[in-house]
Amino acid sequence: MNNLSRNKNLILDIEFLIEIDKMKNTYRMTHNTSNNNNENDAEHSWHICMYALVLSKYCEIEIDISNVINMLLVHDLIEIYAGDTFAYDKQNIKDQRIREEEACEKLCELASLETSNMIKKLWYEFEDKETNDSIFANGLDRLQPMVLNYINNGGSWAEHNIEKEDIYKRLEILKKSSVKLWEYGINMINDYFERR
Repeated sequence: MNNLSRNKNLILDIEFLIEIDKMKNTYRMTHNTSNNNNENDAEHSWHICMYALVLSKYCEIEIDISNVINMLLVHDLIEIYAGDTFAYDKQNIKDQRIREEEACEKLCELASLETSNMIKKLWYEFEDKETNDSIFANGLDRLQPMVLNYINNGGSWAEHNIEKEDIYKRLEILKKSSVKLWEYGINMINDYFERR
């Protein structure tokens, strides 16, 4: 360990990696399909990266799939400290960005400067929704829990009496990168509300 202690950046990055294991204990409102357990952020991050990998062929704008996946890997890391804000919680959404920026700073203090800068760059790109990559990533981040809710007979939509118009509005960004995926989502939402 004496040789390792000389490499401060490596030690910081390993400690950062240990800290982000806490994502496995940060739970979301959405339920997994295989059981009635709430999905955790680590499960969501893996699943959304698979969405990007599999569904990128339906993207109608030019993207860098590696950058999309990198963004999706880090986009919810800050929830270790900020917690998950339910997408339809109109009160807590008001100060969400402030809480999450503070959490991003706190989390990135644990890593080496190089890692910290990379995480911040990816996180802010995702949050700002100004690049093609971030628009597609955000669209998938909305589609994935909707698919889980649909498969789970409404899931958190049903539990919290979410209105169809609010779900439509949440999915709207997907239309900017993939009309096919957006139409799929709209049809899924409509089918759920017709059947309930």
